[in-house]
Parts: sequence; structure tokens; C-alpha cells
Amino acid sequence: MNKAQLVEAIADKVGGRQQAADAVDAVLDAIVRAVVSGDRVSVTGFGSFEKVDRPARYARNPQTGERVRVKKTSVPRFRAGQGFKDLVSGSKKLPKNDVAVKKAPKGSLSGGTKTTAKAATKKATAKKVTAKKATAKKTATAKKTAKTATAKKATTAKKATAKKTAKTATAKKATTAKKTAKAATAKKTTAKKAAAKKAPAKKATAKKAPAKKSTARKTTAKKATARKK
Repeated sequence: MNKAQLVEAIADKVGGRQQAADAVDAVLDAIVRAVVSGDRVSVTGFGSFEKVDRPARYARNPQTGERVRVKKTSVPRFRAGQGFKDLVSGSKKLPKNDVAVKKAPKGSLSGGTKTTAKAATKKATAKKVTAKKATAKKTATAKKTAKTATAKKATTAKKATAKKTAKTATAKKATTAKKTAKAATAKKTTAKKAAAKKAPAKKATAKKAPAKKSTARKTTAKKATARKK
């Protein structure tokens, strides 16, 4: 049975050939899109469609027997449900006036546990990779922040050192200026003291001169008195 025959088989049940064709196309398109994106399509009692990854491997060319390397690829896989298997094997009979595919007993689909485990493993791996990337980003951000902080501290320390050096130089200049001023003041004081000491000596000399004059006067008086006698 091909697609056209499938459409004809269900045309009477869905209200016409066009409606049947649209229904078949819609179902197949939905299955293909889901499997390509990595989802598993499971129809209870019928089977499941899923995407399977095949790793790179070596194979044999059936015509030449040459060993050929096959690249990593992904292929679709269909697994029949237990109800479908039972009908094909003959352990169950096809219903005449009812739908052949019905809800199967719980856990009747083969491979469900393995597929779920694979999906869980993929999700866990993706979470780990995401966590590692987040940790790497945080570490890089922390390193950048630490470098920036270190650079800021170094700049601040340099500025503080420059200020201290400037203050020290200013203090030295002020101290030197004070010392120079004190030395100049001491020199002026010493000069004044020396001048003050020299001045009284001149006055004493000036005072001694009148004493000579009085002596001369006394001598003259004595001579006059002697003459009178």
C-alpha cells in the first residue's frame, strides 16, 4: 500500500478523498518534524518514532569488501508497539467493526525505558555544560573585577605616595626657610650687640676730655694764687 492507496482507504471515514489526503499529510508532517527536532513520537498500541545517533565507524563495501569509514550520522527509527506486534504475530485477531490500534497495556511499548534514560542523560549533560559555562563566566568576571580593583588600589597608592612626597618636600623647604630666617635674625642681633658694645667706649672717651680741662683750670688757678702771694 502506498500513500495514494492509504488515502483511498480512509477517504470514506473522514468525509472525502481531499480531507483524507490532508489528514495523512498533516500526520506525516507532524511526525517528521518532531523526529528531526529530536522528540520521540509515540502512538499507543501502534509504535514509536525517534531519532537515533550513530557514531563514526568502519564498515565493509559489500561489492569490493574494502573497509570504508562511515561518518557520524543520525537516522530515524520505528519501534512497533505491543498491540501492533500481537496483531502481526496472530496472537490477537483483527477486529472487524472496530479500530485495530487501541490503547495498549501500561509498559507494553518496547524500548521506552532506554529512550527515557537517554533523554535524561542528554538533559543532564546539557545542564552540566551550561553550569560549566556559567562558572567560567563568573570566574572570568571575578578575575576582571580583581584586576580592576588591584589597578585602582595601585593608582591610589601612587597618588598617596606622590602627595606624601610633595608634603615632605614642602615641609623641608619651610624648615630650611625658617632656619635661614633664624640665622639671619641671629646675625642681625649679633651685629646690634657688637654695635652697642662699641658705642659706650666712644662716650667714655668723650667724658674723659673734660677732666683734662678741669685739671688745666686747677693748675692755672694755683699759679694765679702763687703770684698773688
